[in-house]
Amino acid sequence: MKYFYVLLSFIISNAVNAATVNYPHFPSRAIRVISDSDTVFRKRSISIGVNYGSDIQFFGRTGPVKYPYMSADAIYNFKNGIFVYASGVQVFGYNPLVDETDLGTGYLYRYSKTLSGSISYTRFIFNRNAPAVITSASSNDINLKNSFDWKFAKSSLVFDYLFGDANDYFITINTSKYIETNWSIFDDKDYLSFNPTISAIFGTQNFVGKYSSQHLEEPDYNSYIPGLDIPPTFVKYNNGRFNALNYSFKLPIAYNRPHYTFEASWKYSIPVNVEGALKNHHEVFLNLTFYYLFF
Repeated sequence: MKYFYVLLSFIISNAVNAATVNYPHFPSRAIRVISDSDTVFRKRSISIGVNYGSDIQFFGRTGPVKYPYMSADAIYNFKNGIFVYASGVQVFGYNPLVDETDLGTGYLYRYSKTLSGSISYTRFIFNRNAPAVITSASSNDINLKNSFDWKFAKSSLVFDYLFGDANDYFITINTSKYIETNWSIFDDKDYLSFNPTISAIFGTQNFVGKYSSQHLEEPDYNSYIPGLDIPPTFVKYNNGRFNALNYSFKLPIAYNRPHYTFEASWKYSIPVNVEGALKNHHEVFLNLTFYYLFF
């Protein structure tokens, strides 16, 4: 969108790997409440927003049940391209009000009219006292994104390195086509925009091994009879192998005015090379986002 910075990629940029304390949960994903465009301009601004998601997804992986959530975000952009942001995430149906808080900073840059990008660091902070708390195995994320504008479409290559109790790295490739209407809905200051995007995620999945070892693949000692059965063992997977993780298609549709945007997006996700006990399958995700820009 022509009035907004893009600080992080939708699908992948800053995410958290998590496992719960005494509750089967899965990695939560903090969503930056921003547009799906990659327009960069040098202007001081503040944007705030809220986002609803039908399920939590972490680099192409979901938990055994759906976890709808809501996030609230605030982003401050400096004229020189530096930005800082904060985000709070709450999973519906559980206390307390905020399960996760994210704090981050980064820098937006432009090599030329066709090539731009961003680099950022995010720290994830979790409420450990909540029943649905997410105890992260990767509480830090370094994100590097570069985008190239082909004029007929835009492509981006994104690298994420997550580290903490478990380390993973990911490469995401996106190609999108941004379209906005030349006609208005209510007056000459509004318009609709569409940004269909196809994405592919590649990476390691040590976070799956961490989650499975704590929750899903504990051996069943009740069924073991000494002297008759082979003692139960944990299932071993090569989660450190770099592999394709997910393919997806996303269609955001947004109503825009000079200072605010309301966006609804639909995404069809195809997980591949799923290891561990997650048994992921094709899934449709819905997100509703509202954000307001002060400048």
